[in-house]
Amino acid sequence: MSTVGTPDPNPGWLSEEDLAEARRRLPLLYVEAIPVRVDGLGQVTEVGMLLRANAVGTMSRSLVSGRVMYGETLRDALFRHLEKDLGPMAFPLLPASAVPFFVAEYFPFPGAQFTDERQHAVSLAFVVPVTGTCDPRQDALELTWMTPIEAASDAVAAEMEGGRGALLRAGLASVGRLY
Repeated sequence: MSTVGTPDPNPGWLSEEDLAEARRRLPLLYVEAIPVRVDGLGQVTEVGMLLRANAVGTMSRSLVSGRVMYGETLRDALFRHLEKDLGPMAFPLLPASAVPFFVAEYFPFPGAQFTDERQHAVSLAFVVPVTGTCDPRQDALELTWMTPIEAASDAVAAEMEGGRGALLRAGLASVGRLY
């Protein structure tokens, strides 16, 4: 049996209703990236932190993040979200290996290390150097570059939602910038 109609231009996307139903029934896969600047020796010198406003207007610091679409590679998802949040001139240097520094599991209830009230999600986290000019886009209001010590501070962690301060610290530890 065949159907007539216009093919979906984004077959990897779900409608809002389908996404809400999926979030109620199964974990979703995400990628998260900590954008960094590195020196000539590859040492992280700065960490990029996004400033966002949520639906009720509360400001928070965040990392680059988003869902992996059906049929999309992790590398493609990372690149898409880095470009979406940081702009097309960020020029991210994606890791040669798609092995994350951390796998975070977000739960929709309090008490878990990582929380997301919308869903149960699994996120693969990467530290990604960017070499170009970053111009925050989409729902990112600003990108602030901080030293690794500033980014790992309790004050910045308090501005991050869902336990992402711990994720940021784990990322900095994975590249030898937090002891």
